[in-house]
Amino acid sequence: MSASERPSGQQQTGRPTAGATADSAFLRACRREPVPHTPVWFMRQAGRSLPEYRKLREGTAMLESCMRPDLVTEITLQPVRRHRVDAAIYFSDIVVPLKAIGIDLDIKPGVGPVVERPIRTRADLERLRPLDPDDVKYVTEAVGTLVGELGATPLIGFAGAPFTLASYLVEGGPSRNHEHTKALMYGDPALWAALLDRLADITSAFLKVQIEAGASAVQLFDSWVGALAPADYRRSVLPASRKVFDAVAGYGVPRIHFGVGTGELLGLLGEAGADVVGVDWRVPMDEAARRVGPGKALQGNLDPAVLFAPRAAVEAKADEVLEAARGLEGHIFNLGHGVLPSTDPDALTRLVEYVHTRSASRAPSVKV
Repeated sequence: MSASERPSGQQQTGRPTAGATADSAFLRACRREPVPHTPVWFMRQAGRSLPEYRKLREGTAMLESCMRPDLVTEITLQPVRRHRVDAAIYFSDIVVPLKAIGIDLDIKPGVGPVVERPIRTRADLERLRPLDPDDVKYVTEAVGTLVGELGATPLIGFAGAPFTLASYLVEGGPSRNHEHTKALMYGDPALWAALLDRLADITSAFLKVQIEAGASAVQLFDSWVGALAPADYRRSVLPASRKVFDAVAGYGVPRIHFGVGTGELLGLLGEAGADVVGVDWRVPMDEAARRVGPGKALQGNLDPAVLFAPRAAVEAKADEVLEAARGLEGHIFNLGHGVLPSTDPDALTRLVEYVHTRSASRAPSVKV
């Protein structure tokens, strides 16, 4: 990073100023404290929507790029430079810790993670050994470098939740109906519980590596859990998710929980132990707050497809989100899911500036 590109608050040494991230708008919002403006970051902000990302990734497979600290660092920093978002999200994939412990899988372009031998029997569980920090030394290195480069901009750690990881492992890849996953969950609840428990330990270890290297917050992605009814979530998923959140609670960093299509599960996502509950675009923020209950910040929730509309329409929809979030205990502006690959990067940059400006005009004076 050049001096002109370096996020504000960073010393010339490349190390963050003491306590700089603690006073960031993002972490203040996570803690439900007053903010000078509504903080903004985007899921999948580092990725295919950026031409600099596509150029950097040319000829490099996805999993390889996740295991190279130089690429992880640069890719994570790209949207911070371009969009001036309030937080960076560690560039990775939810299957990285599974690959690190020896599961035979690959991320196939246009398909997603594909597992060579799905896990469907008790004997298969033995392939899920514990994750050791030495398995992911590249994560420790990349996070350490990023913390120095980001300065006052917080870094969010990243991991997949036990249910979503289990779905990939049991199905052998992405699934529309999760038939094998649900068959195992309903048909052999003891094996299902053992599978999620092992995945909870692996996920916890992966998040601990990132936090101990310097991540300021962590987000647990449960991309597919919206496929479940609330009773099934409470009985068959919540214990494992809670185990992950409990495992990292002692670090004192904010814990964010997000899933897609989880309008009926919002209260349970918070109950699992999250400090911040992510909301997709299907439920207005004020209604989401009612469902989650007091004591939690919320994150969301502009429909990613809105960014393809004219600028005035994007701003109008952003106003709707901000208005619905007015008066919440804490609000982090985000999309209701990840940035779509063909999104115009300039639309994201304009949106960040708009939310900052619009929300600052409504915010009380805050000393930071």
